[in-house]
Amino acid sequence: MIHLLSENFLLLLFLVAGIGYLIGKIRIKGFSLGIAAVLFVGLAFGALAPSVELPEFCHLFGLVLFVYTIGLSSGPSFIASLRSGGLRENLFAISVLISVGLLVVGLKELFEFSAGIAAGIFAGSTTNTPALANVIQYLREHISANSETAVKLFSEPVIAYSLCYPGGVLCVIGAIYVLQRAWRVDYKAEMQTLAQETGETGTLTTLTVKITNPTVADTTLGALRQQHHWGVRFVRWLHHGHLQLAFDDARLQPGDFVNMIGSPEETRRVAAFLGEVAPRPLEDDRSNLDFRRIFVSNPEVVGKTLAQLGLRERFEARVARVRRGDHDFLPNGNTMLLLGDRVRVVAPKDRMEEVSKFFGDSYKALSEVDIISLGVGITLGLLLGLLPVPLPGGGTFKLGIAGGPLVAGLVLGAIGRSGTIIWSIPYSANLTLRQIGLVMFLAGVGTRSGYEFASQVSDPSSLLVILSGAIATTFSAMGALFIGYKLLRIPMGRLIGIVSGIHTQPAALAFANEQTGNDMPNMGYTAVFPLVTITKILIAQLLISLL
Repeated sequence: MIHLLSENFLLLLFLVAGIGYLIGKIRIKGFSLGIAAVLFVGLAFGALAPSVELPEFCHLFGLVLFVYTIGLSSGPSFIASLRSGGLRENLFAISVLISVGLLVVGLKELFEFSAGIAAGIFAGSTTNTPALANVIQYLREHISANSETAVKLFSEPVIAYSLCYPGGVLCVIGAIYVLQRAWRVDYKAEMQTLAQETGETGTLTTLTVKITNPTVADTTLGALRQQHHWGVRFVRWLHHGHLQLAFDDARLQPGDFVNMIGSPEETRRVAAFLGEVAPRPLEDDRSNLDFRRIFVSNPEVVGKTLAQLGLRERFEARVARVRRGDHDFLPNGNTMLLLGDRVRVVAPKDRMEEVSKFFGDSYKALSEVDIISLGVGITLGLLLGLLPVPLPGGGTFKLGIAGGPLVAGLVLGAIGRSGTIIWSIPYSANLTLRQIGLVMFLAGVGTRSGYEFASQVSDPSSLLVILSGAIATTFSAMGALFIGYKLLRIPMGRLIGIVSGIHTQPAALAFANEQTGNDMPNMGYTAVFPLVTITKILIAQLLISLL
């Protein structure tokens, strides 16, 4: 059996992935490992023999694919977060890592670890491969490979990393599970609160109002919306018996009817100010204006804002709402459309076919991936990861294959398009590539670390290393969750993504996504990942050079 698995890495990959998925679906009192179970199944298989491991290409390719697709989908939200609370979150994450570094220094003095072991504990407990790679590079540059102690010094960080890495994953997942249960977090309620603040929601409703408030006479809809901070989108307007689209320059009169979309609470608030709820919805009248949900598959409209598309000038049409993935949200003039979005368009009945053709409306096209843009984007990310960045006092660090593609994905995702190149990937295709990458990464890391972990775990000195790693991970995860949720009031859904980002841990992120059922963890993860990766590299190098 061992020989069979050693000689057939594809069989090993699919066996680990299949069993991991099966175990991940098992729920015990509401807890399940989800896709993170692939990592632990990989550790179990890898422990069988040193030859039972997947090629290094497997987890490297999976990691690049995973972080790049995460970056692409989260680019716009990452840029937006830096303009709002993103700076605070990054400072918070960096403070947590500095605290972990100081804790590791204390554990080194307590248990008399070497500097190499301490650096390995830090990299392993925060599950950061680029930090470990930079430590090894530093040792190679400052220690002669021919010296008697070279082999030991080079192996110490790697062994400590492999011993602490599994606990670094499990302790983060455990901390998230325990505290979310203890605090009885309602992720759906958090998402609804976020929806009210950003306009995104899964519970949009349509309401028609008869204007009875005389104070709104001759006031434009745009002015009213800005003056009262209404989080709704006006769609139809019945004025003197003529049904037309409700653009911002429409001037209301008592007796008019207006149709709007928003959350149930917000539409009721607006209706109470404007007048009274009409008994018959305007959308029931499709004699003049029709509506249709259309897939965005035309590359020409992707990466452009609704204002740039000029739908009013082209077709006298209006986008009422946008559905991205499983979530509906209200658009505005600055909303940038992505491949795979579904837009609800209201337009004159005789022009609806033109509008559909303009957006594309091809489901087949959405299942295809532009290999050129994907290949160019990942290549740029890998090249960015290879660039050496000088550090104060000598030495360099690199973003590596994890940080480079992620940063490239974030930037390209925020840009949207460059000339004829569309950087974004259809939502469904992005999820598929992301899942494949994550499975390959977890299976590869698990099988390649399993034997070393199993062979070292029984050594008494190794137990101290494992314990130190578990202490560091638990301290950082529990501390970050408590401070972030209780003191900084960060929504738990976003916070567990931030904590996963602090530990640069895809398995923890996958678990967080399964717990919330929405994209809030992804937004938190990508908001801190780039700076966190750089900070870990710096701290690990300081540990090996100063201790």
